[in-house]
Amino acid sequence: MLGELIYESKGKIIGQRVLSVENGIPKLEISVSGVGKLMGNVEITETWTYWAIQRPDGMSYGAGYGIIMTKDGSEVATATGRGDGKMTDSGKMRYKSAIFYETNSNNRLALLNRLLGVNEYEVDGSGNYEHRLWEWK
Repeated sequence: MLGELIYESKGKIIGQRVLSVENGIPKLEISVSGVGKLMGNVEITETWTYWAIQRPDGMSYGAGYGIIMTKDGSEVATATGRGDGKMTDSGKMRYKSAIFYETNSNNRLALLNRLLGVNEYEVDGSGNYEHRLWEWK
């Protein structure tokens, strides 16, 4: 069952590189960095690196890792995710993914420990992204 929205963030692509090309299909590595809020009031920073492959049918798939920190850097959570994406009518790439979180935090990020979430990650042509996460109960 889909739970409540627990995390929202915005940021920008900070780096890209081509990892490989197989049969004319590129595999890209993309790094992003942003800021957001957990549960509406815990300010966080985030950095993600993921790879993505664009299929000939226009769909994309990828996987990656992230680190989420409280704004003051005192608490950290890690994330591993995988998802599929497609271009929206507005020209943004929208990924729908499952993400697994872990943390040793006993404080503000504790709710992320062993959390399985489902998310939407949307990135525009200028490299700006928006990310929303719901708990999967």
